[in-house]
Amino acid sequence: MKIRILVPLLLIALGATAQGKKTVFSAMETNHIRVATPGLFSQRELIELPLEDIPDTEYSFPLPGGKVISPYGRGRGRHSGIDIKTCAKDTIRSAFNGVVRMSKPYSAYGNVVVVRHDFGLETIYSHNFKNLVHCGDTVKAGQPIALTGRTGRASTEHLHFETRVNGQHFDPNIIFNMKEQTLNRQRIGCSKKGNGIVVQQLPTIYPKPLQKKYPMELFKYPNVSLHLQNVSLKERIELKTYQ
Repeated sequence: MKIRILVPLLLIALGATAQGKKTVFSAMETNHIRVATPGLFSQRELIELPLEDIPDTEYSFPLPGGKVISPYGRGRGRHSGIDIKTCAKDTIRSAFNGVVRMSKPYSAYGNVVVVRHDFGLETIYSHNFKNLVHCGDTVKAGQPIALTGRTGRASTEHLHFETRVNGQHFDPNIIFNMKEQTLNRQRIGCSKKGNGIVVQQLPTIYPKPLQKKYPMELFKYPNVSLHLQNVSLKERIELKTYQ
């Protein structure tokens, strides 16, 4: 009887594994917000967030139609995020594709969801009435992940939204135009500075001119010779018409 029971359970476990890997986080990552991303800066000093390359279908404003009621950096305690308000139990959406690293009640944050995205970026959504996702879940941009509330230390129903890299918060206005509720199409660089990070806009990279090399040739036609010179980006063509 034991064998008959264990075999189906083993098949179920193997089937779950075959369906795809589920991201595994450490206990620190699943229980705390300010946690460094393992190995993020181990092989490079600069992390780039190429916002200009993200398709329109792969980002979403976290609380569409919301109004900013408290900006980043306000007050003596330096507000670590931006407070956005619409109405109670409104739908909070994941800003980008990613994996849920943390989903639980957490101190003054109340019910909080932390999503880890590509390139080391993390977004935080807190004071939620209810979390709709669990740790390890894969989420898409625009997917509902929570409902607005006032859990934790909050005086009204709203979304406290943060952006972090390697556990360090930075101004979400670098990522989003809060007034237009659109993505800032720019390249962002993140580098370590002591125990913190520096996040800033990087200069736009233009493609290098194509170095096209042509042999010196003379193509003769009945009344026209086409003279091609060695060119770089702009091609110079000399047309000489024979009388």
